[in-house]
Amino acid sequence: MAKKKAKKPPSSSASLVWMAFTTIALLIGGGGVTGWLKPDMPVLGPGVAALGSSLGSSLGFTGSTESTSALATGPATARAAVPAERLAAAPAPAPPLASIAYAPAAAALRPVTAMPPASPPPPAVPLPAGLPAAGPPAAPAPAAMSAPPTAKPSDAVLIASFNIQVFGESKLAKPQVVDVLARVVRTFDIVAIQEVRAKSDSVIPTFVAAVNADGSRYHHVIGPRQGRTVSKEQYTFIYDTNRIEIDPTSVGSMRDPADRLHRPPMYARFRVRTSPPELGFSFWMIDTHTDPDEVPQEVDALADVFTVIRSARPDEDDVILLGDLNAGPPQFGRIKQIPGVAWAISGVTTNTRRTKTYDNLIFDRTATGEYTGRWGVVDLQNTFGLSIDKALEVSDHNPVWAAFSPWELRPPLQAATAPRDASR
Repeated sequence: MAKKKAKKPPSSSASLVWMAFTTIALLIGGGGVTGWLKPDMPVLGPGVAALGSSLGSSLGFTGSTESTSALATGPATARAAVPAERLAAAPAPAPPLASIAYAPAAAALRPVTAMPPASPPPPAVPLPAGLPAAGPPAAPAPAAMSAPPTAKPSDAVLIASFNIQVFGESKLAKPQVVDVLARVVRTFDIVAIQEVRAKSDSVIPTFVAAVNADGSRYHHVIGPRQGRTVSKEQYTFIYDTNRIEIDPTSVGSMRDPADRLHRPPMYARFRVRTSPPELGFSFWMIDTHTDPDEVPQEVDALADVFTVIRSARPDEDDVILLGDLNAGPPQFGRIKQIPGVAWAISGVTTNTRRTKTYDNLIFDRTATGEYTGRWGVVDLQNTFGLSIDKALEVSDHNPVWAAFSPWELRPPLQAATAPRDASR
């Protein structure tokens, strides 16, 4: 009987050809990188842009290099991630295309330059693994807590909004006011701030330095001066780099060619720093401040802003619209028509004089199952022992906040309903 010839091992050149072929097939076939490839790539771009994606990778965020070999340590409900070695060759994403005038069609953005970290980000803070998938929508607490936890919880990310009334050089020159503001910011992982009104570009960097005076590691990104009058305002996000990372390519301001908003919102995409990084909760934030004289029209325009940002990337469905809306839930207009829409603050006042509900955090409860149902308003008077006059020196608004899971969770299977405001 003739002996069978032993199979020859494949040549190195054949292996390289096969690896190249499979890599190209994965990229074209939507192997998790859709959204990170620029849609204007010739020939392949339009096809890639049309594909769905389950990306949960580190590309685009600062300080994330771990591969998916560590996925076993994360929750089983997290979305699939792409190996870091494959991501290394993919280009950074272009900024999302967004225009509220033609929602949900795309138009060009006015980009805002993100501030690079002053130093390499610290190691990721390990958070508890094994969190369950998000369940049915939970009703908010029957009454808002006056203040968030005294220490940042390991099982939640605290996101806040704060209109710091006319935040400029004059307010920065008051040490007692800066102390209260800095203590507020240190309480949260991210704070979206409205009404930065200053001629100098040094106000926010100086304030962040005051926040970090205790050894904290907060950074910020800030938008352009906005407004139809000579009195311009800026939006800014201040975030704790020990727990949060930012995608610097995602920072921008809405294009508003129809002039529907006095101060077009600023947006940016963040992710919780977890180990492995691919499993951290990632989300868009939209910082907004409506004109009190045009609330109905501007609130309706914000519904288009929300829709545009939600559709900006196929790999990101979590959007948190927050800020000073100068309106409570009964005045949310077309925002309430967004399927699954919910808001954190309900049935309590948010201004310092305790007369109005102006500030809120809005999101799609169906997609953002990471919302824990925990929320609150930081009453400046009660929290810091201030008289009404001293509290008004800080701001005419109280900070509002909500808590979210640090892990990317699957959205609930059933539709969500918005919590009802007691005054509705």
